[in-house]
Amino acid sequence: MAVTIVHVAEQAGVSPSTVSRVISNDSRISQKTSRKVRKVMDELGYHPNMLAKSLVTNTTHNIGIVLPRPADELFQNQFFSEIIRGMVAKAASIHYDILMTTGSNAEEELKAVERLVRGRNVDGIILLASHKDDVNISFLREEKFPFVLVGRSEDFSDITSVDNDNIAASQAITRHLISLGHRRIAFVSGPFDLTVSKDRLDGFSKALLEAGIPFDRDYVYESAFTPESAAQITKHILSLATRPTAIITTDDVMAFSIIRTLWNNGLRVPEECSVVGFNNTSLAQMCLPQISSVDIGTYQMGQSAVQALVQRIKGEGFEQARIIIPHQLIWRDSVQVPAE
Repeated sequence: MAVTIVHVAEQAGVSPSTVSRVISNDSRISQKTSRKVRKVMDELGYHPNMLAKSLVTNTTHNIGIVLPRPADELFQNQFFSEIIRGMVAKAASIHYDILMTTGSNAEEELKAVERLVRGRNVDGIILLASHKDDVNISFLREEKFPFVLVGRSEDFSDITSVDNDNIAASQAITRHLISLGHRRIAFVSGPFDLTVSKDRLDGFSKALLEAGIPFDRDYVYESAFTPESAAQITKHILSLATRPTAIITTDDVMAFSIIRTLWNNGLRVPEECSVVGFNNTSLAQMCLPQISSVDIGTYQMGQSAVQALVQRIKGEGFEQARIIIPHQLIWRDSVQVPAE
């Protein structure tokens, strides 16, 4: 015989409505009662019928995550796996499940978001990237559907977002390289249509300007977040008549590929070229030499995004539109004073 909510209530010595409120994480139920009821649920092997519950409450307890396109590149990059790890852990702790979607282009991505929203498959959505004139953000605003952006929107200042101060972070690492004596610094960016790429390039150019160093477009490159793309760019850098003495890149995977390509072509790191990454993934410490990087609190960003979204879903007071996660510069063996 299937275990029902009535069986749980009898065993726990509470009413069926109390069990229902525990399942719904109702704040009116004390932690002591909630623990007792959940213990009985585990002992009896009771699992709530979430579909039936969603029909009654008009909620799904699902969160949608919109992955940046193209999806086949994502899980080569530890940033995305780490931020999703933070989201999954936070969602599980408050009894939410996660659905992930994406598309191969902007049109397909929007259709995926529309399916989630209009099909009422999720209670809210987290966007993992922002573009100029972002159609997903415009659609979600029009629908008045709860969402949180990881990153910064160029078009809307009033949406809830979780981000770093990417301009300040990029400016800080560039300043440090300049303080060591570097004057020829290359910048290998992620895709230019991403707001985060624009912000980090902006911080780089600001640091050059304040130091009186001309901004050289020949030292700025656009790369996909893949080792192959970064390696191809590095080969171009090696072909320059005047090579940079330092390279900043906006991701550790790209930094690793750059270091490997430099070494394979006879250039020592950091003796002949310093390299800096972003995101401070485990790869940065496994590489030889270990990569200097910017720790942006990726796991914390994922957790904060879920927490902020659930507050939006529940209509709880939430005044802070933009949540800034602090960054930290981590200096390791891939940086030193220039040889010249």
